[in-house]
Amino acid sequence: MTRTMWDSSVGKKTVMAVSGLIMLAYLVVHMLGNLKIFFGSDEFNSYAHWLRTLGEPFLHYEWALWIIRVVLVAAVVAHAISAYQLSRRDIRARPTKYVHKKPRASYATRTMRWGGIILGLFIVWHILDLTTGTVHPDGFQAGHPYQNVIDTFSTWYGNVIYIAAVLALGLHIRHGFWSAAHTLGVGSRRRDRAFKAIANVLALVLTVGFISVPVGVMTGVVS
Repeated sequence: MTRTMWDSSVGKKTVMAVSGLIMLAYLVVHMLGNLKIFFGSDEFNSYAHWLRTLGEPFLHYEWALWIIRVVLVAAVVAHAISAYQLSRRDIRARPTKYVHKKPRASYATRTMRWGGIILGLFIVWHILDLTTGTVHPDGFQAGHPYQNVIDTFSTWYGNVIYIAAVLALGLHIRHGFWSAAHTLGVGSRRRDRAFKAIANVLALVLTVGFISVPVGVMTGVVS
């Protein structure tokens, strides 16, 4: 992308759309992987081990996982910077309040910025909790992801943080997917209803899928 394109609002919105879709694709795969926890510790731990050996022998141990992490970090940073710069540009463009009231935006639209901040903070917490074990309750065991998940969701704050972040994620996806479609020129007035329906289904499926794990631990289905 040229500097001129990046400096334009269209360019920043395009970066937001593409990086958002990259993260969305990851979330779908990540959710499906998380659901393996309902098939027992052997299944879940084997899946976690497979992620680290993905690409062998062509790639060394964990190389594929690190490539995925680097791409995700780049997507998150690009998404966040574009969102911040667009927000600042929007504020500078209208330093005073509108004379006439605009129609109330949807709850998802009005909370996109705060939702993004919540999700950014959660990503940091999630890594420190289940990847490095820095903020994990006593008993974090490297190489034992099943038990670490059980430990995390056996605490009230672990559940509150995770569920609140997932709810924010659902709202973010609900608005973001539809917005990305329009930014990339795929959406149109004729297709608007279909894209909104897809956005709602994606948001619902991902929200329910992710929340099912802490609920499973809390109810004893996963133990």
